[in-house]
Formats: sequence, structure tokens, C-alpha cells
Amino acid sequence: MTPPQPNLPQSALKLHRELDRVWGRPPGLRGILISVNHSELGLRFMIAAFVFFAIAGCLAMLIRAQLATPAGAFLDVGLYNQFFTMHGSLMMFMFAVPLLEGLGMYLLPKMLGSRDLAFPRLSAFGWWCYFFGGLILLTALAAGVAPDGGWFMYTPLSSKAYSPGINADVWLLGITFVEISAVAAAVEITVTILRMRAPGMKLTQMPLFAWYMLGTAAMMLVGFPPLILASVLLELERAFDWPFFDVTRGGDPMLWQHLFWLFGHPEVYIIFLPAAGAISTILPVMARTEILGYGAIVAAILGLVFLSFGLWVHHMFTTGIPHMALAFFSAASALVAVPTAVQIFAWIGTLWKGRPEMHLPMLHLMGFFSTFVMGGLTGVMLAIVPFNWQAHDTAFVTAHLHYVLIGGFVFPMMAAAVYWMPLFTGKAAVRGPGVMAFWLILIGFHGTFFLMHLTGLMGMARRISTYPDNPEWIWLNLSSSFFSFIMAAGFALFALDLILQWLFGAKSRRNPWGAKTLEWAMLMPAPGYNIASLPLPGQAALQIARGEGALPGAPRDRRETLVVDALSGEARHVAVLPSNSALPILSAAVIGGFVLLMLSSFYVAAGCWLFAVAAVFWQWQRWMGSAQGEDLIPAAPGLYLPVHHEVPDSLARSGLICLLIANGALFGCFLFSLGFLSVIAPNWPAPQSALPAEPALLLSLGLALCLVLSSLLARPRLGSGAGPALIILILALGAVIGLALILEDPTAHARNALRAAALGYIALHCVIAALLAGLCRVQRRDGRMAANRPGAAPVWRLWQDYTTVTALLLIATVGLQEGLS
Repeated sequence: MTPPQPNLPQSALKLHRELDRVWGRPPGLRGILISVNHSELGLRFMIAAFVFFAIAGCLAMLIRAQLATPAGAFLDVGLYNQFFTMHGSLMMFMFAVPLLEGLGMYLLPKMLGSRDLAFPRLSAFGWWCYFFGGLILLTALAAGVAPDGGWFMYTPLSSKAYSPGINADVWLLGITFVEISAVAAAVEITVTILRMRAPGMKLTQMPLFAWYMLGTAAMMLVGFPPLILASVLLELERAFDWPFFDVTRGGDPMLWQHLFWLFGHPEVYIIFLPAAGAISTILPVMARTEILGYGAIVAAILGLVFLSFGLWVHHMFTTGIPHMALAFFSAASALVAVPTAVQIFAWIGTLWKGRPEMHLPMLHLMGFFSTFVMGGLTGVMLAIVPFNWQAHDTAFVTAHLHYVLIGGFVFPMMAAAVYWMPLFTGKAAVRGPGVMAFWLILIGFHGTFFLMHLTGLMGMARRISTYPDNPEWIWLNLSSSFFSFIMAAGFALFALDLILQWLFGAKSRRNPWGAKTLEWAMLMPAPGYNIASLPLPGQAALQIARGEGALPGAPRDRRETLVVDALSGEARHVAVLPSNSALPILSAAVIGGFVLLMLSSFYVAAGCWLFAVAAVFWQWQRWMGSAQGEDLIPAAPGLYLPVHHEVPDSLARSGLICLLIANGALFGCFLFSLGFLSVIAPNWPAPQSALPAEPALLLSLGLALCLVLSSLLARPRLGSGAGPALIILILALGAVIGLALILEDPTAHARNALRAAALGYIALHCVIAALLAGLCRVQRRDGRMAANRPGAAPVWRLWQDYTTVTALLLIATVGLQEGLS
């Protein structure tokens, strides 16, 4: 039960008990499995991310032990390749991104004055995908079949011919499984920030941390789909011999590099932005002043989001890129330092204006400044093409990467952990170990990676298990390995400090740092519902706790929160959020079963298993909507609002828009792949088809006509049925199958493989559109859809329009490609 709030009347305590009953979870294992509470899930993400960080750190120590001497016999080549691949993969995919997801999930509703995230079951689903995906990767590591092609998985070394085992498949399928969690978190965070703020909180009044997380979520929506597409294409090549990257059959390994780095470089800023958000939140508190340059920092965030997608080629300067492209991407790579510098100078100005107090979080921020700035300077060096040609694939690049990632992410995240630990646990810090841990980490880090700059400048390559007996390399590598163990001891002491605080720390006083952000106005640790009532403009924390804000208590015995206008923050309707459910873990387990079947090469069984995936997700709709209309709800004095299933602009529609943005990014990358291979790849144009063009043309036109008619029939008023459109969608799916039957062998040439993949994309979207149309029919039958209750109709219309537009674009692109060839 929630601990009683101090200095509250009995009526207010009753509100808290009522909220705890509605928003709490059952005790024991069952409660853990079915919980959808954002605080609990956020803590799970963060704890698991630190566990993966520890595992990846142990792998790094084994790597440094191998490199301590020139002919190290500590690891053989195969094991070394697995360890350095898993080190990078765990750090990037299992530590950095999940940690920022967890921090955002935990803090955002509290900072924004909401009771939960927009889609609680989606958050839980993302957690279980992350958990099961991590188990697959760790099981492969323990079994000796971990990925061994590097965390970048360059082709053709990762193709079936050169990696015949399942090592590469573990990476492709396991990481893609985990990326479901990242995309789910991006949708969740975006909709929460835009639609779930306290009433009256304008977009320009949000805490800076929310702006940083909004930029991060937007980058995740656009940045992760290229890697998902690349992983799917490479797995199709490995499993079914579709030659997307095979030069002899019209593919090109360079396509993998383009798609991977379209994700890989924005990933750096995806990691940096939440850390910068933590800095912009913690630094003013430690300096006892307001942040300097709020508007300039927001502009810098938007600039980073935009510029980060124009830099991917600077990882490919040595691959034969044309000189004009080299100049463009070199200039863009240098230009991105400008918005970063704006933030650095705003933070320095804040310190100059204030009276900094050197608490432990501030020490970690000083470690950030001393490390990240050096990493940024070496980044500008690597953006210059002649220098990049010399330093590429050397230890200099490894050192730069760690200066940026550890300096720009790990130090701020350690500051965040120390700063918000009283909020997580309700306990005060144990004095002493944290300061010692900081100095061990700082000294060990610079001793490890500063020296690697020197070995790189001397020509030492990266990703090697042994190296020549060069006298100038030996002592530098030995020293780097020595300092790496000092750094590891510091991280171990840091973890011990947090555990001691959690177990033995004294009870912390409310708001121990004297911060002004809303999360410190709650109980520590915060209850599942966060606050007794949602804050209205001008209200104090005690008024909110007494239930004098919006939606006090839980009088209707359900989980309610407010949805606002994205820009103005004006309250629009009341969202009734789902309670605890086993569907998220069941859905993740079913997808995990599909991944395991693919890993076992049971492809027919995996295809059949997709019916189970569809059946489980069909169950999600049972909760949606209401069979009866509802009166307006008294949300606050003088404010009466409808419930979400009575309005067309619901959270579900906002979430689908975000999902379609991610889907559109994947579609755009697929069009890029079509164009790239047809223009750049060897062995194009493809051999002319031996089949007559008329059947394919007729079926393509028929498919286009079916989709257009289906989309037009989705236009009636929202309460109408979906019967005609459902029939036409089925006809469209038949046209897709007909095209597939007359398609040439997709293993013969990359052109055929791309067309088969395009048909698969259209077919999948037609199936989902048909399921949504069927859902509309079910809701219509059950009375959950009427003229004043739109149900799933707005979602279906959006999906159907997207399916129509993308299918027509694919048909036009393939037709144009055929005409040009």
C-alpha cells in the first residue's frame, strides 16, 4: 500500500488509498508478470541495462587482457571475435538505448504531471521484447555461437558463404527483436510528451528534459527502421538466398553500409540527447540558478535532430565515394559541432551565473565536460577527409568513439543515477564510496583511451587479436590494459555504492537537492498513480496531493488521465488507460517463438507461427471502445470532457501516426535500396524477363485499382461499416499472390529479390488493413462503433491510406525501373 502522505486530511488520504487500489498491481510473481506501471517498467529497463553494461564491461576486460601483450594467447581468434562483437552489440543495443528508454519512461509522466504513459501495455510489451531478446543473445554467448562479425555486421563477411553458422543469424534476429522495444518506446515517448502533459502546460513550457526526449524519440522513429530493413534483407539472403548484397547477382555490399550507417550515426545522437537532457536538468540545480538560454538549447536540439541524418557517409570515406559527396558529408560532419557547442556554452554560462556546489552529481558532470569536449574535437578531426583516410580503421577511431559515448553518455547517466536515486528508492546516499568510484573511473578511462589515440596515430589497427612486436606499441597497450582494470574497479565501486544506498541508506527527505521540477513534488518513491490529482496552472504541491487538481482520486474505478492539445496544452478529453494485463508478455513470447523457429531454420513452421502472432494481437482489441455512450466527465471545476472512445483524435490515432512515420522511414529506405542497386551495383541492368509483361501489368493495375477503391470506401462517416472495403482488400491480396506466382525466381538476381520483397511488404500491409477492417465490423456488431463513437475507424482509415500510397509508389517505381532498364 502507499505510505500515508504527511499533513493531509482524512478525505485526501482516502483519495490516495482509492488510487492505490485502482493503479496498483497484485503481489508476487503474477503481479510482476502482468504489471504495466511506467515507474516499475522504467526501473526494470534501467536495472537490466546496467546488468548488460556489467557483462559488456567484463568482455571488454577480457579484450584488454588479450591486447596487453603483442602475441596474447589469452583468447583464440574465434572467441576474441565473439567477445568484441558482443561487447559492442551489448553496449549499443542492450545498454545505451534501453537505459535512456527506462529513464524517460520513469521520469516523463512525473515531470509532465501525468499519471502514466500513453500506452501502458505497449511499454510492457517493449520491456518483454527487450528481456527475451537479451536472453537470446546471452544464451548464444554462453553456448559459444555468439555473433562474431562485429557489431556492424559488414557484408559479405556476414553472408552465408563466409559465416555459415547461426552466429550472424543470432545478431540479425536477436537485435531486430530488441529493436521492437526501441520503436515501441519511441512511439510511447512521443505521444506522451505531445498529448499527456498537465493541462495548461504549453509545448514551450515543458522541462528541457522533455524536449530532449522528444528529439530522441523522433530520431528513433526515423533512425531505427534503416537497420531493421537491413537486418531483414540480410536474413532473407542468408535464409532464402535472395541476393541483396551478392555482387555476382546484382547485389552490392555497400548497400548494407549505407543502411547500417543511416542508423549508426544518428544512434550517437540518440544516445547523447537524453544524457544532455539530464545535464540540462541537473546542472542548474547544482549551480543554484536557472538554465541559461532555454530557447537556444531547444533550437540546438532541433538542429541536432535534423543534421544527424546527413552524416552517415563520414563512416564510409574510404569506400570510393565521389569527391563531391566527400566534400558535402565532410562539411555536414563539421557543421554538427555547432548545435553541440551551443549547448556546451549554455551549460558553462549557467555555471558562471550560478554558485556551483560540488555534490557527487556535479563531479560526474565535470567528468562529462573534461571527456566529451575532447571526444568532440577528435570527431571534428575525423570529419576532415584527408585525416580520416589516415586514421580510418585504427585504434584512434576506437578511442574517439569511447570518448564520445562514455564521456557523452555514461558520465551524465552516472550523474543522473546519483541525482534521482532518492526518487527511485526513497533513500539518501551513503557518503564516501561514490566519490572514490568517480576518481577511479575518470583516471582509468583517460589512462585507457587517451593512450589508444596514440597507438592509432602510430598505425595500430582496430579489431585485431594480436599485433606486431613494435616497441612503441607495447608499453602503450600494456598501460591501456592496466588503466582499464582501474576503470573497471571504479564501475564496480559505483555499483556497490548504489546497492548500499538502496539497502542501507537512511530515509531521504523530500526534494533533497532543492530542485524545481515536478517529479520531486511526489512521494519518494512515487506511488503507481504518481499524484492524487493532476496539476492545474498555479497549484502548489500540497494542493495537488490534497486532490484539489484535475481528476482527483478514482471515483469511476478505472485508470483515468487527461489528454491535451499538442501545442497549447488545453485539455481535450479523458483517456481511460488499460490495467494490468498478461497480453504484453504473451505477445512478446509469441514473437520470441517466431525468432527461435527462424534461428532453428524451421522456416515453414515459422511462417505458420505468424498466425499465432496475429491471433494474440487480435486479443488486444477486446479492451478497446465501449458498448455504451458516456456522459461528459467532470475533470476539474467547470471543465467537462468526453472519454477517449467518444472522440476521433484519440491517443491510438496519435500513436499510429508515429508508427507510420517509422514505417515510412523503412519504406523510404527500401526505395533508396531499389535506386541504389539499379544505379550503383554491378551486374545491372538485370537480364530481361522471359515472361510476357502483360499478365504482370494487368495484375499490377488490378492491385492498384483494388487498393484505391478500398481507400475510397474507407471515407464514409466514422460509424459506418467496413464490408465493401474488406472484400476489396481481399481481392487486393489475391492480386499480390497472383503477382508473386508469375514473378521470376527471386534467387536469380537482386532485381527479382527486391520485387519479391516489395510484394511481401504490400501483402503484409493488406493483411493488417483487412484485420483492421474486420475489427471495425466486430466493433460495429458489438455496439462499440456508432455515429458518436468512432472506434477503430480512424486508425483503419490512416493505415489503409498509407497502404494505398506506398503500394502505388512501389508499382510506379518498379515500372519506371523496368522502363529505364
